[in-house]
Parts: sequence; structure tokens; C-alpha cells
Amino acid sequence: MATKKDTTAKPTAKSGAKSVKVTLVKSPFGQIHRHRATVRGLGLRRMHQTVVLADTPEIRGMLNASRHLLRVEEA
Repeated sequence: MATKKDTTAKPTAKSGAKSVKVTLVKSPFGQIHRHRATVRGLGLRRMHQTVVLADTPEIRGMLNASRHLLRVEEA
């Protein structure tokens, strides 16, 4: 018997470290390949999906590159 796979986003930020909550609010469909790849690299697959990521300079750069597709909040 097959079980349903858990699709909720797991927090990837370490406890005690600063983190950001990122939500995909605009579809990457029709965007340039680099922006689509950045969204996937952040762990976002579906519209309105939210992930919690560590607040590092690398992640901030990815967020800045695709900021028109994302909503970013402090977590």
C-alpha cells in the first residue's frame, strides 16, 4: 500500500541562526532560465509554497536575483 508523500517544506535553517521565510508569489513560467533555476535552487516548486532558509549572503544574493517572483519575510 502506497503512502502519501509529505510535501510540506522542512526548515533548512539551523536553530539559533537567523532565517528568512520565502514564498513564491509569481510563476517562474516565462522567466529567463537563470531566474527559474534560482527559484528551484531555493527549494520552491509550486506557487504559494513557503520555505524557511538560513539568512546567508549566498541566499540573499539568490533572493535578490529573483525578487520580483518572491515574498521575503524575517522568520
